[in-house]
Amino acid sequence: MRKLVIGLAAAAMASAFGMAHAQDKSVTMAVSIPAADHGWTGGVVYHAEQAKTKLEARYPGLKIILKTSPDGASQANALEDLTTQGINALVTLPHNSDELTDPIRQVKDKGVFVTVVDRALSDPKIQDLYVAGNNFELGRVAGQYIKDTLKSGDVVVIRGLPIVIDEERQKGFDEGIKGSEIKVLDRQFGNWSRDDAFKVMQDYLSKHQKIDAVWCQDDDMAVGVLEAIQQAKRTDIKFVVGGAGMKDMIKKVADGDAMIPVDVLYPPSMIATAMELTAANFYDQLPVRGSFTLDATLVTKDNASEYYFPDSPF
Repeated sequence: MRKLVIGLAAAAMASAFGMAHAQDKSVTMAVSIPAADHGWTGGVVYHAEQAKTKLEARYPGLKIILKTSPDGASQANALEDLTTQGINALVTLPHNSDELTDPIRQVKDKGVFVTVVDRALSDPKIQDLYVAGNNFELGRVAGQYIKDTLKSGDVVVIRGLPIVIDEERQKGFDEGIKGSEIKVLDRQFGNWSRDDAFKVMQDYLSKHQKIDAVWCQDDDMAVGVLEAIQQAKRTDIKFVVGGAGMKDMIKKVADGDAMIPVDVLYPPSMIATAMELTAANFYDQLPVRGSFTLDATLVTKDNASEYYFPDSPF
């Protein structure tokens, strides 16, 4: 028994030594993401910077190169430049899936481990790992809340952009309100912009004398919606449901704001999740290949504190 205990202790020490040695292994991870052109991408940049600091401290041999790009063409050029720096891994949130598929393929052809975040590539075989929020569930959870809260009533919808993500969210919303007496009066695109959503909401307010609730796909748009309602001094609208997890909206939920009683998560912190999983592939020998989908959590007054990041720009 004594020999067995000594043997196990020696094995544990050897394993610990091996793990410590493994963490000194040199790995270069590139992170290519859009520049902070609106609130959500501002949150992506913030969480990427936070993850870079934490991961480089956790793994002494890890070097993370963070590149932001204002558009798809610039991102393609950035990817080409990164391949010349001897990277082992790429974590990327593409500006546009179609435009960036081939540039990312060229990175993959160099033997680089590729993690794609949020916007799926036209050819998913390129990626080793895919990390994203659940667009269908974001819509379904919002629709279910409106269905459970109103039971019946008139709702207006402000869509995002005419792309696959928007379609998935719309399908989820329609599934969420299915079987209820909720009537959708109107659906228009707000382009995930607070200014555009403000204009759409103004149009809705002039066309519809009675609106019970508003669903908009993004918290940035919800800011514009609330401003339009306030300026029009409309009191018939009971609440607005947005999505993503903007800190100002999470704070309203936490404070019990009647107009923003809930929010649905589509967190920009998913970039940090992607970076952590990618690092684990190299340092912790974890099987991370495949798809990782985050929950579309309904944020309420009871759990809002878990999702409030006061230092984030979003």
